[in-house]
Amino acid sequence: MSESKEARKPNAALMKPLQPSPELAAIVGAAPLPRPEVVSKVWEYIKKHKLQNPQNKREIMADEKLQAVFGGKNKVSMFEMNKHLAQHLK
Repeated sequence: MSESKEARKPNAALMKPLQPSPELAAIVGAAPLPRPEVVSKVWEYIKKHKLQNPQNKREIMADEKLQAVFGGKNKVSMFEMNKHLAQHLK
């Protein structure tokens, strides 16, 4: 029974607030945020600006702000996105 309780406990490292880079701050704000919240805010931005490829929902079409975060790429996959976000969090 104690195993299931431990499994639900959030990972402390994941919940540690991280400072977004200036490029990422343009999307999520300048305040330090835990990684899951950063990802959540980026998804809100993507959905609000309709930046998901309608033919392939796993593909994100970057606008100017996201291109700055995605290393200048104008298209990235969901999986690639997390790799790029990690480089903008300290």
